Amino acid sequence: MAPEAWQSKRVLLAVTGGIAAYKSALLARLLVKAGADVQVLMTAGAHAFIQPLTFQALTGRAVRSDLLDEQAEQGMGHIELARWPDLVIIAPASADVMARAAAGMADDLLTTVLLATRKQVFWVPAMNQAMWSHPLTQRNRTVLAAVPFYTMLDTAEGAQACGETGPGRMLEPEDIMTLISATLSPADSTRLHSGPGPISDGLLSGHRVVITAGPTREYIDPVRFVSNESSGRMGYALAAAAVAAGADVTLISGPVGIPAPDGVHLRSVTSAEQMLQAALMATADGCEIFIAAAAVADYRPARPAGQKLKKQAAAVQLSQLELVENPDVLKSVADSGNAAYLVGFAAETEQLAEHARSKLTRKGIDLIVANDVSRTDIGFNSDFNEVLLIDHQQTQRLERQSKRQLGQNLLLQIVDRWRLKNEDGTSGRGK
Repeated sequence: MAPEAWQSKRVLLAVTGGIAAYKSALLARLLVKAGADVQVLMTAGAHAFIQPLTFQALTGRAVRSDLLDEQAEQGMGHIELARWPDLVIIAPASADVMARAAAGMADDLLTTVLLATRKQVFWVPAMNQAMWSHPLTQRNRTVLAAVPFYTMLDTAEGAQACGETGPGRMLEPEDIMTLISATLSPADSTRLHSGPGPISDGLLSGHRVVITAGPTREYIDPVRFVSNESSGRMGYALAAAAVAAGADVTLISGPVGIPAPDGVHLRSVTSAEQMLQAALMATADGCEIFIAAAAVADYRPARPAGQKLKKQAAAVQLSQLELVENPDVLKSVADSGNAAYLVGFAAETEQLAEHARSKLTRKGIDLIVANDVSRTDIGFNSDFNEVLLIDHQQTQRLERQSKRQLGQNLLLQIVDRWRLKNEDGTSGRGK
């Protein structure tokens, strides 16, 4: 977290109806402690979960709730609140307020402020896992995320107040602070960007980007296979960021359970061999940036069975399973010369920097993104990640953040380095 990012910032903290509202009190406290001037806005639903007096005690300001406020300037509270803050944080953001905002409604103080402000708005969703995954909620999420000055943070996964488990939990207040800090402080280590500005400014317009994502499956028989824990979230986040930057994006994906970002050319594959052929085909006419975020299986069964093996036969077959090495997708693309700038990923459990640097040189690429998959709070099947960026000149760390935010920050880093390579005329590969 970067406390200096919050000094003297005027923050409008909007609290909507949901059990996660109790976390908003801690968020308000952290914001004040970091030096922010905080004004809390509560919807009618929020009053059922937490008392306004709690926020008044924490912030030193009376809570605002009424659309028509006699104490506000000219009685127009929504205009006053729209002009006052440096940024708006909606935490928790309920399914109801997301739906009303996506529809452009202005039927209470919060939705009216949202239509009247052009300040940066951070959405922190929180709701039941079924409500979060519902197609209508996801549609509303997409609509809101398309607003240039809106940022939609991810939800966390885990146990929920209703007794169910899954995505939809509100992020912890410390994580919210960290993620938003990355956008407020250009010097913050989670951004580390001195380049052309926000991801949505078309910095990749007219350029081709090819990204691999997810796991591969190598079948033993028609129902059994060798694979890994990759969820594809990191590659998909990079693809979404590249589309937002205006790139022509081909996403080559192994089997995953998440929807492809809007605007990508999706190529679905299963095995490493299929991923290799798709990658070579996608880059055959050249591409500016190739990002190998997929977790490709290193080996495959030498002789997969054509029919499902019965239990006893399977036991014998598995005990004598012969594996052969899969093709190296990233190195093959590097050797082809089809991509101007190549980025690889290294998932390690020990000696992170050393192993990643060796992979960088061995594969002959420009940049390696390394993460520690032995940690349970980041990496495989987590909404968060923390990585080292290693090229032939330097090592940089991007601290723990959501994969969606990391996808944006990481793409900015990649674009900076790609542009620098173009200016220098060399990649530095193998140096």
